[in-house]
Parts: sequence; C-alpha cells; structure tokens
Amino acid sequence: MTQQPHDAPPRQSMPKVAAASMSGALLEWYDFNLYGISAALVFNKLFFPDVDPVIGTLAALATFGVGFVSRPIGALIFGHFGDRLGRKKVLVTTMMIIGGATFLIGLLPDFHTVGFWAPTLLVLLRLLQGLGLGGEFGGASLLAVEHSPRHRRGFWGSLPQCGGATGYLIAVSVVGLFTGLSEEQFLSWGWRVPFLFSAVLLVVGLIVRLKIEETPAFQVVRDAGKQERIPLLTALRRYPRNIAVAFGVRIGEAGTSQIYQPFAISYVTTSLGYGQGVALTGIVFYNLIGLALIPVAGALSDRIGRRPIYLAGGIFVVLTAFPYVWLLGSGSTALVWLAMALVGLGGAVCMSSLQPTMFAEMFGVGVRYSGMSFAYQLSAMVAGFVPAIVTSFLVASGGASWPIATVAVVLGLVSVVSTLFLRETRTVDTSELEARREVHA
Repeated sequence: MTQQPHDAPPRQSMPKVAAASMSGALLEWYDFNLYGISAALVFNKLFFPDVDPVIGTLAALATFGVGFVSRPIGALIFGHFGDRLGRKKVLVTTMMIIGGATFLIGLLPDFHTVGFWAPTLLVLLRLLQGLGLGGEFGGASLLAVEHSPRHRRGFWGSLPQCGGATGYLIAVSVVGLFTGLSEEQFLSWGWRVPFLFSAVLLVVGLIVRLKIEETPAFQVVRDAGKQERIPLLTALRRYPRNIAVAFGVRIGEAGTSQIYQPFAISYVTTSLGYGQGVALTGIVFYNLIGLALIPVAGALSDRIGRRPIYLAGGIFVVLTAFPYVWLLGSGSTALVWLAMALVGLGGAVCMSSLQPTMFAEMFGVGVRYSGMSFAYQLSAMVAGFVPAIVTSFLVASGGASWPIATVAVVLGLVSVVSTLFLRETRTVDTSELEARREVHA
C-alpha cells in the first residue's frame, strides 16, 4: 500500500487536528499557569507562612521554578517515546500526568495542618506538572505541523499556542471568580476550586485527543521501521547547531513571559499596592492580544518567512522593557493595563506563535520530537527561575524597578543575536524523505 506523502492533503480535517492539539495545550497551560498565579497570590501565605512576606513570596515563586527543572526531564522521556512509539500515545499520557497532579494540588493540606509536609508535597506535585508539560509542547506542535500542508504550516502550527493563551485566560478567569471572597474564605477553600476544575478540562481534552490519528510523517517512519534507537543522541549528533540556536531564540520569549505574567502579578500586588483584580485584568489583556494575533503572525510567516517575524519580536522585547516598568510605576491603573497588554505583542505574538512550526522544521522526522522538546524545555528550565531572580534583584536594590527591565533587555538581546544565526525554515521539506537526506534546517 502506497504511503501518503506528508505534504499531500491530510487524511483528517485540519480543524479537528487543531482542536485536538489546542485542547491539550489549553489543559496543560491552564494547569501550569494556575500554579504561577497561585504562587503569587496564595502559596506564600499557606505553605510558607512563618517568614517575612517578601521572603515567603520569593519561596513560593521558587517552587514555581521547580516545575521548570523537571520539564527537560519530561522532554527527554516523552520525546524519546514520541519518536519511538508515536505522537498521539505520548500526548495522552502527558495530559493525564499534568491534569492529575493539578487536581491533587487542590486537595493538599496547608502548613498549619501538616507542617513541612505541605510545601514538600507541593514541590513534588509541581515536579510532576513539569514532567508532563515537558512532553506536551513537542507532541501538540507535531500533531498540528505534521498533519498540515506545507504552505500553511505556520498558521496551523501557531494554533497550539492559542491553546496556551486560552488556558491562561481560563485560569485567570476562574481564579478571578473567587477573589471576591473574603480573604479567609479564599485562603480556606476558594483557591482550591480552580485546581479541582482541571479534572473537567482533562476529561474533555482526552475525549477530543483520542479521536485523532497518528501523524502521516511518523507513520512513514514507523511503517518503514526507521525509528532511531536513542532519538535524542541522534539529534545531538546531527543537529547540534539547531539545538543551540533553538535554545537561544526561545530564551527571550520564555524568560520575559515569566516576568510579564507570574512575576508581574506578584510585583503589581505586593510592591505597587494594586488589588489582585488589577493584576489579573492586565494578564487577561496580555493573553487576549496573543489569542487574537498569534494566528495572524503564523499565517504571515507562511508568506514572508519565520526569521523576519521572530527577529522583529526580539527587537520589540528589547525596546519595550523600560517603557513597561515606567508604565507600571505610573500610578495609573489604565497605564498598568496598557503596559501588560503592550508587551504581549513581542513575545506572545511574534515569537511564541512561530516556535511550534519553526522548531519542527529544524529537525528530521525520526528525531523531531526529542530535538525540539529538549531545546524548548531546556530554555524553559532557565526561564522558570527568572521570577525568583528578579524578585531577588528587587530586594537587593531596595525596590527599584530598573532590574526588571534590565533582565528583560538581556533576555531579549540573547534571542535577537540567536535569531541572526537562524536559517530560514519556511521552505524546508518536513517529510521523511528530506529527513533521510539529513538536510539541516
């Protein structure tokens, strides 16, 4: 039986494939970012109550970073099996891991109930979250990219990132429903409901994802018996330059997104004295910008290329870092919201939107899950500690805002320089035939 070429019309409709890809990304990012929001608002009081509030916030944000440590491990494990057994099987597993861990966080006793077991269990479940998410990005991206026709890979590949923005919006919205409670009620039970709600998203996501077939590109590899024995080692040997470049271009978006979302919630409420509603509304604006424009950037990259759009995003990050902190410190709620919405144009739109497609195009089919997941999650691990690092700088500087902008500028410059070494990938053939010729994107 003749195999269907990868760039031929897909056997399943792309809207259904996109829904499966987005549903998983929505759940994973709802769960993962819900933790970030709660770390800024709740966990310092419930799990680290016997220390100074600033130190408690720092400790809570550090546990947020712990989840990023396990993400490269998840990338190693699930990338391996994704290249060996298939994208779909791994995606179901990662969804169950992160959904289950999030649900259990909602059942955790606090420090006053079980003492140091409370933060210990919190960290363990956070590690499980990171483990699952470590395998999610690569699989969700490949589900969309490897099903899509070549001339629309940028558009369809960007849609999983819309799932991420949607997940964050749902997380903020669900938390926002309970912030109107009294502080005693919110700290007692209100914060738990959003974590328990993840079970609903998990069931819906599994139903959608189980109906999608394996990607045509991987089927070619599997049917020919061409799976690599240890895909990551092969990727490191064939594509070392691509892994290094992918790490560099990703770090600017990954690091600044941690500044502009979980750190910003803590900074706006703790240091600037705004209410929780102001901070959460600003995050809504940030993600609405992304949700609206991520598909536009993806479609535009199909016309003019990935590299110029990504470079523009990196430059935008650098240029807006200091205006961002000035607007936050203006004393105006409207300008705070403007600042939080504005920065979404760089990282969330121009950079994040292209990563699924661009990274997939940088690796051959047989090692693609492992190669792109490793580079993506390694940069995420570094970025995960950015909120704690920036908070430390704030403490050391006596509360000055310039460290926030300086860290963002440095991260943005790393991405700009790395993008200059990026080869355009828009016309790369992502079929197995091209992978066998070992053409490096």
